[in-house]
Amino acid sequence: MPCWLFKSEPDTWSWDQQVAKGDEGEEWGGVRNYLARNNMRAMKVGDRGFFYHSNIGKEIVGIVEVCRESQPDSTADDPRWDCVMIKAVQPVPSPVTLEDVKAAPELADMVLVKNSRMSVQPVTDREWAIVCRMAGL
Repeated sequence: MPCWLFKSEPDTWSWDQQVAKGDEGEEWGGVRNYLARNNMRAMKVGDRGFFYHSNIGKEIVGIVEVCRESQPDSTADDPRWDCVMIKAVQPVPSPVTLEDVKAAPELADMVLVKNSRMSVQPVTDREWAIVCRMAGL
C-alpha cells in the first residue's frame, strides 16, 4: 500500500487540530503545486501517511489515513486543484525530526531530504519502516 507524508505548519493546522476532527477527517486543501496535487490524485482510501509539522518543530508527529479520495478542493476557485481528506490514526511515541531523518544514511533519498518544500510527498515502504522504527512504532 502506498505511503505518504503530509506537511503542515502547526500554527496553521496542527496535529492536535487534525486529531480533533476525529473519524470525519479534514480536507487537505490549499495545495497549489502540481506534483503534490498529482500525489493526492494517486491516493486511495486507506493509504497511510506521516503528519509532519513544518517550519515550527520540523518533525513527524503522527500517522494519518486517507479517508476520501481526491475531489475538487473547496478552497480553490480553479477546477485544476483537488485534494484528499485525511484523518488522524495515532501520534508517534517519539517525534522524528528533520535533523533525525537527514542524519540517517538509509533515508538520504527520501523526498523530505531531497525536496523538503514539497507539501505532499510519497514515502517508500522501506522509508516508512525506518521512520516508524525511529518513532518508536
